[in-house]
Amino acid sequence: MNDNRPPQFVKLVISLECVLLAAFLILLSPVGTVISDSVAVSGQVSKEGDEGANAATGESGSEKSDKEKEGAREKEYIKWVDFQVTKEAMQQAFRYDVDTCQSEIHLNWIELLAYLGARYGGDFSRYMAADMKVIAERILGGEKMEDITKDMKYYSYYLEAYGAVLGGMVGEFQVEIPAEEAPEFALKEREENGSTGETGGWDSTHGDNGNETARERKVSDGNVWVTKYGLKAFSPIAKNYPYNDYDDFGVARSYGFKRQHLGHDMMGQVGTPVIAVESGYVEAMGWNQYGGWRLGIRSFDGKRYYYYAHLRKNFPYHKSLQEGSVVQAGDVIGYLGRTGYSRTENTNNIDEPHLHFGIQLIFDESQKDGNNEIWIDCYEITRFLAMNRAETVKKQETKEYYRVYQMVDPVIPGGPVEQRMPENGEGQTEEETTPNITG
Repeated sequence: MNDNRPPQFVKLVISLECVLLAAFLILLSPVGTVISDSVAVSGQVSKEGDEGANAATGESGSEKSDKEKEGAREKEYIKWVDFQVTKEAMQQAFRYDVDTCQSEIHLNWIELLAYLGARYGGDFSRYMAADMKVIAERILGGEKMEDITKDMKYYSYYLEAYGAVLGGMVGEFQVEIPAEEAPEFALKEREENGSTGETGGWDSTHGDNGNETARERKVSDGNVWVTKYGLKAFSPIAKNYPYNDYDDFGVARSYGFKRQHLGHDMMGQVGTPVIAVESGYVEAMGWNQYGGWRLGIRSFDGKRYYYYAHLRKNFPYHKSLQEGSVVQAGDVIGYLGRTGYSRTENTNNIDEPHLHFGIQLIFDESQKDGNNEIWIDCYEITRFLAMNRAETVKKQETKEYYRVYQMVDPVIPGGPVEQRMPENGEGQTEEETTPNITG
């Protein structure tokens, strides 16, 4: 009996070694790699307090209650967006949307882009105008987008992602335009109502006291208010001010630490008026070691955070602004400069004057700050928005700029606050002045 025990023990050891070897080989296989990576990535993108990877993978410890498990399941939101939609695709979709806004079938530009995003896997280097024309004609022919996309696995993802990026840019609004550009019906209505182009029904005290030149007085007195449907977002650089740029998203940066550039640089002259792209409220302003004088504006739906950095030394912001201020798309919010790359406030350490413009997407507040932030490439967006640049006027006494044509964006809670230069003092239009290149 004793003679048989050693062989059995040896067999048991060999069996255990075989099991361990098989498990090791599985981990080295592609299947093992996928399993390992999925746990690591889930832990990285979630980071929701103590829940860690468990919340991201849906696996909770035995100590979690059913209520906690249910809460973790409800905490599902988009964790990453790679926005590659081109200017050309946005322009075509936008044109379909605007051209059909009064038709029985109104094409939605974000839905059109989401369809192509799902079809291309987000890769708009494959974009062809004919592809959008086909889907637009199908919908105009009576088909429903929900029926067309019911078997497209990722359509809902692209619809939500592109909606978060572009959701505040197109819609109905009221705007002031010169009388010579107004349609006949608007002029007739103005004459019948005895209107002088003055605004009413909202506060017009936004901004410092100032005045307008005779030329600007004529423009102001001759303006007409019209209701429009179309692009209500603006380029971040004011009209008639030159700038140059290229797609620099993701390039290397080394100040402080090695990192990627998560924004878009628009090179221009110091003092160039910087414009609010979308209506929202000032969430952050002040000095930042990397961005210098910077301004952060949050959209009213909370999904977009617009970041404007390297603003002008000594005169970075429009003086009417403070944290919590409401701004309207097209308002002057600050001035281009070259501050930043220093712990010391008000320091010019940027070699070439430029505006660093960034767009952060926020699907959950845990993504606002930290490792979960989502910054998108906004180069193509700035190219698209170049069709709508705000005209500004300068107040000579204070060197402050104001928008020339007012607007009423209905998304602003309680109604908008005008940014109109007051009538006492002297001012010049931007065509008659050049930015101060000192500072």
